[in-house]
Amino acid sequence: MKQKILILTSLILLSACTQESQNKIGRAINNWTGTDGILEVYAGNKLVKRFMNIDKLTTASGTSNGGDRPYRFGYGIMDTNLNGKLDNGESKKVYFEFSDYSTSYIFYENPE
Repeated sequence: MKQKILILTSLILLSACTQESQNKIGRAINNWTGTDGILEVYAGNKLVKRFMNIDKLTTASGTSNGGDRPYRFGYGIMDTNLNGKLDNGESKKVYFEFSDYSTSYIFYENPE
């Protein structure tokens, strides 16, 4: 009975949240459970960078106004030879960022 009350209370509280709050909760759960994301960056139709084993992409926020900045960032392993596999020497996570306005990119979860 206590479990049903807890679930009902959680659903009521979640439905009272704004969409942005629900998104933040969803991202927090996603970050907690972990993902295996891949980010591919393109110049025209040519693949020029690939980062693997990304747990999340974050939209930068302004420090004084709290508004979103026009770039995203994260940490991942750079696939330097673009073969889609992590080879010897490709094991260290690196920081990356890219513009939301001018960068052609695809971010997806590794289907394996």
